[in-house]
Amino acid sequence: MKEPTSEAMMTDFGYGPTEATLGDRLMAAREAAGFSLEQLAERLELSSVTVEEWEADQSAPSDDGLGRIARLLDVSAGWLLDGEGAGLTSGADASTAAAEIQELRRILQDALQRLARLEGTLSDG
Repeated sequence: MKEPTSEAMMTDFGYGPTEATLGDRLMAAREAAGFSLEQLAERLELSSVTVEEWEADQSAPSDDGLGRIARLLDVSAGWLLDGEGAGLTSGADASTAAAEIQELRRILQDALQRLARLEGTLSDG
């Protein structure tokens, strides 16, 4: 079975590839990677307002910032800028990855709660 192209993936997000802006592609890649706007901002050590402005096409990241974003979201900087190059994977792959990320976050949260409980037990004893 042939993998959908980035153009087909953009259509899945409600707009055609020629209509998509950097902000549109950034939002699609962020959502496909399973990040909230706030989580992406935190990973980039920026304010969520900055990322929100990028996604609204009110400003744009620096060249260096664009490279960091592309690596973090597993797309090419060229794809973010103009839709050319390595973009989103198939919807099924993105959905599977997002579900796996959610599951790992749940497991991590459970482990942190257990750790806090055990540390409390040790400090009480």
